[in-house]
Amino acid sequence: MAAIGSAVGLGNVWRFPYIAYTNGGGAFLIPYFVALFTAGIPMLILEFSVGHWSRQGAPEAFKKIGKKWEFVGWWSCMVPFVIVSYYIVVMAWCFSYMVYSLDLRWGANAESFFLTDFLGATTGPLALGGIRLPVLLGLIAIWFIVFVILYKGVGRIGKVVLITVPLPWILLTILTIRGITLPGAMEGISYYLTPNFSKLADVNVWLAAYAQVFFSVGVAQGIMITYASHLRKKSDLSSNAFIIALADAGTSFLAGFAVFSVIGYLAMTQGVGIDQLGIAGPSLTFITYPTAISFFPVATGLFGILFYIALLTFGIDSVFSMIEPLATGVQHKWHLTKKKATALICLVGFLISLLYTTGSGLYWVDIIDYFVSNFGLVLVGLVECVVLGWAYHVAFFRDHANKTSDVRIGPWWDALIRYVVPCILTILLIAAVYNNIITPYVQPWWLVILGGVIPCGSIIVIAVLLMKTKTKDEQHTYHR
Repeated sequence: MAAIGSAVGLGNVWRFPYIAYTNGGGAFLIPYFVALFTAGIPMLILEFSVGHWSRQGAPEAFKKIGKKWEFVGWWSCMVPFVIVSYYIVVMAWCFSYMVYSLDLRWGANAESFFLTDFLGATTGPLALGGIRLPVLLGLIAIWFIVFVILYKGVGRIGKVVLITVPLPWILLTILTIRGITLPGAMEGISYYLTPNFSKLADVNVWLAAYAQVFFSVGVAQGIMITYASHLRKKSDLSSNAFIIALADAGTSFLAGFAVFSVIGYLAMTQGVGIDQLGIAGPSLTFITYPTAISFFPVATGLFGILFYIALLTFGIDSVFSMIEPLATGVQHKWHLTKKKATALICLVGFLISLLYTTGSGLYWVDIIDYFVSNFGLVLVGLVECVVLGWAYHVAFFRDHANKTSDVRIGPWWDALIRYVVPCILTILLIAAVYNNIITPYVQPWWLVILGGVIPCGSIIVIAVLLMKTKTKDEQHTYHR
């Protein structure tokens, strides 16, 4: 349940529908499921096997494989920690908007309210502006809730996810039913699902499918290794991987109906084409959807509250999973109590998050998310496959998974880990670098260094330093 909660997050609601539409609509499901079965599920099985075998978090698991590979474990923990520093700010936005839904505080102009009144958006990332109090208060509330739940360990997480995993599905189903009953909903759904099979000849569509699967299911982040380390000895690893991946895919697909039915309704009420509305990222969640809610004929505030509660419950489990690997690594490395390790990580995370509460926060969320997701995670995944597939015996982990699994995997799985997934990730990485050389993601070009190269490079440096840091026990053993 915790692993499903980790895989299913805010990206399922605001990223998948847009990616599907722009890459062939209904036809996108073909490359998406190919990617799911050739990369997503095999990587999940691999990480489950590593965690279940080692009974440790990612740093200690890779150290057990080979001491020189410990840095890969720290690296995989640092990337989601950087992600959670801004991810949790987006949740703070959702928290505020849940309250604002009571009186539809965004009024007739949701865009102006979000950018000016709420965020106080400045002219660019270097014009920081002041800290926005509503965002700060929401941030404090979310970080405090996360600490209270995490410091007791996975036992408390297990109890919380019994609520936070099924609840957003229930709310999403309610929102979907409400959405498809609105006038104009079918036009929106048709816009979302109309297949464009000519897109299948475009290599970028296949790359988009693999990127979506890879980032969505939560691999290469130390998360699944850490969670699997707590599984019982006879847990069915392969079946768990299939269940989690398919639950993630199903949630994304369902979210498309909830989102595009409302977008179709909004387009009809405003008398504009669907392509004239914002249907991606923050604009979808905090401008397009609030505008549509304002036009609902009945229970406007109720559906606004339900929507943002659904987003919060989708997001909170992902936040747990992005903090837990690093907290576990720190706890084991320096023999701290769970409470002290969690408090330390939450405090550092909160201080980093303050950057995103300023007037330039929206810009930095976009910049850091782009570079850390497109470069950080891809690099970790690539190194992980090389280390486990070539520097170690990947067949060992296949045998370990088969010992407890009803779905037995064969040598074909070894080929996927050693050849297919690394090739795909290499192509993704090369394509991303090439695109930024031709057309930098942000201007001026040195912002690519500031927002991309420095954060990604710092993560690697810190990972290596953490690996080389000796604890008192290790120093004593070395002295003896």
